[in-house]
Amino acid sequence: MDDLGLEGSIVDVAKGYGRNYLVPQGFALVATRENITALGMQRKKIEMKRVKIRQEAEAFKAKMDGTVLTFEQKAGAEGKLYGSVTTMDIASALEEKGIVVDRHKIVLEKQVKELGEFDVAVKIYPGVVGTIKIVVSAEKEAEA
Repeated sequence: MDDLGLEGSIVDVAKGYGRNYLVPQGFALVATRENITALGMQRKKIEMKRVKIRQEAEAFKAKMDGTVLTFEQKAGAEGKLYGSVTTMDIASALEEKGIVVDRHKIVLEKQVKELGEFDVAVKIYPGVVGTIKIVVSAEKEAEA
């Protein structure tokens, strides 16, 4: 839903999507003449709210940027992981550091299935994208 627009935007969507999902869930209003007029009157309040949310998103980005997460995974001799590091794993590790992020906001360009360092983007707000670094290393075998 991030791509549909911000509060106060007038956006075209499929009729069924608007009628059956967006309007009943309270995410949107039908663009009638009365609703557009009311939106015009509220535009300044909506813009102030957007600016405040964007500032909070920028502060959150500053807190999150530079975060390094380390994962130890079982790996084969060629550096290939037996599993992968998922967005759920990254979200859990961030939460342990006190940074709560919805796993759907974490953008992996490709699955992490090998050892190494990777930069991962996190969509915080439209136009505000933070970056964290994940380091994937081989799990050390327990000595007997």
